[in-house]
Formats: sequence, structure tokens, C-alpha cells
Amino acid sequence: MRRLLPALAVLAAICAVAVGCGEKEESLEPGAPEPLSIMLDFFPNADHAPIYAAEAGGHFDDVGLDVEIHAPPDPAAPLKQVVAGRADLAISYEPEVLRARDDGLAVQAVGALVQKPLTSIISLPSAGIRRPEDLDGKVVGTAGIDYQSAYLQAIAKRAGADVEERNVGFNLTGALLAKKVDAILGGFWNYEGTDLRLRGKDPQIIRLDEAGVPTYDELVIVANSDQQDDRIKRFMAALERGVEDLKRDPDKALKGLLDANPDLDPKLQREVLDVTMPLFQPPDDKPYGWQDPGEWNDFAHWMRDNELLENLIDAEDSFTNDYLPGQGP
Repeated sequence: MRRLLPALAVLAAICAVAVGCGEKEESLEPGAPEPLSIMLDFFPNADHAPIYAAEAGGHFDDVGLDVEIHAPPDPAAPLKQVVAGRADLAISYEPEVLRARDDGLAVQAVGALVQKPLTSIISLPSAGIRRPEDLDGKVVGTAGIDYQSAYLQAIAKRAGADVEERNVGFNLTGALLAKKVDAILGGFWNYEGTDLRLRGKDPQIIRLDEAGVPTYDELVIVANSDQQDDRIKRFMAALERGVEDLKRDPDKALKGLLDANPDLDPKLQREVLDVTMPLFQPPDDKPYGWQDPGEWNDFAHWMRDNELLENLIDAEDSFTNDYLPGQGP
């Protein structure tokens, strides 16, 4: 399902566009829309619903953008594409951004798409894992990503559990259903958890931020930090309108995702959207896409304490809120 997605059909932008909470307005002059490309983190799904809702609602047109949405050839590609200038934006993960900054790559998170962790420990009832202490003596499958291993080690240490980790690649759900492992760490509670629930498997879920891992933004929108680009602010304003469409009429707004990706299961996507909607929205007093500086620094310090960062002292310059509606110069 990872494939190049069709570009939007774009009209000329001829209207003034409000950007956030009535704080500021930015006017667009009539003219041809500007191209902007974004690479997703994975195959298109309900986690990306605001992007497709903005597309279906004509909100990219409204802000004068001709947006092309691409699925990645592999999970490591999005940030590399942004650094190389082959994509204007990418969807990635806060720990991946911090690792990239630690390696000296010119990337910066410019807005949060999903405001809380989705990564979780998922098991089936037969394993008897309902709390971190129940992991003692169990085998937990991961995708072999080092920071996921650090998550598991930190949770096990806090719970006093002796856990065996097994690399099962990215087929986490398959390994769980085949009983190759007692639990998996790496699946999303909103997506894989919902999928298993709809299959009648009654998944048992332990969310990382409830088990000792600091909270973080699961999905973030990333740009090249060496470039100043006003298209990003317009993109974020369009996403905010997409979220409003999802709140107002979720079935209609989700149709854009389903039309673009006919292989998706509509029932699953709607169920995932329902449980994820609160995480698309910022705190009440913050603009859309808000990234909390304290949470970013706490998570960066946690990664450093767990030897996942070597050079980065804190999260400074790894993210910015300047492109959010109503923010910045």
C-alpha cells in the first residue's frame, strides 16, 4: 500500500485566509498556487486524516497551495527526503527528529499532528499482561528500533520485571497473532489496538506515557531547518481547517482519505478517527499544532539519559511553533 498518491487538483487562490483564533490574518494575492510536497511516515491511514480532510475540503486551494502527498518507500525515507530537498515537508516522530538533530541533520518539527504518544505495549488476554508488572518472564516483540528497546527497558526496570525482547521486524501484529511473542511494543493503541478489537481479539493495552516513559508528540510535521518558508504557515492553517471539518462532519471529511486510498477498510478508519480525534487538537489555550517546549526538553533529556542521544543537550532548535496559526513574526 506504499505508493505514490495522486496530486491534488488545485485552483488559484483568490481569498484572504484567517490563520488561527482571530489573532492574525494573512492575505493571499490572486495567482497560481504554489507547489508543496509532503511525505507521510507510513501508508495513508486515519492518523493522517487532517491532511486528507484539508485536501477534500479545498483548504489547500484556499491558502494557495498545490499539495502533493506521497507515501514513503521505506520508514527511514521521510527525513532524508526533507534534508535532501526532495520533499518540502515530512511526517515523522518526535524521537526520530531528536535523533536526526543529534546526528547533525538539518530538520525541525514545525507542528504536531498527533499530540500524545500512540506507541504502546499490546497483548492478547491469554498472556495475562494488564499492567507493567505482568511483563515479568514474558517475551515482547519489537521492530528492532533502539528507542523502542529503551522504552521497554525503562518500563521493565520501573516495574521490576525481567523481560525478553525479540526483534520481529515491522510485522508486529502478525507476530502477536501467531503467538511468536507474548506482547508487542511498537504498535499504536489507536490503530493496531482498534484493529485487534474489531477482530474480536480483546487487546490488552499499556500506553507508554502511563508506564513511565515521558509524554511526547507521536507524529510531527518536519521541515528543513535551513529554510524559512511561508508556505508552512499556510499549510498549517489549512490543516487546522481540516480538523474542524473532521469535528463537524467526520464521515464527509474522512471520505477524502478513503477516496484516495480505496484499499483501506472504512469501518476501521472511522473507528481509528473517533479515538484519535482528541489528539489532533491542541490544549484549549494554544494554537493548532502546538508543541510543548517543556515536554520536548523532558523527552530529550530522557533520551540522553538512556544513551539514545550523544550530542544534543536539549530540544532547542529541534522544533518551532513559529509556523502555527497566529504565531511567529
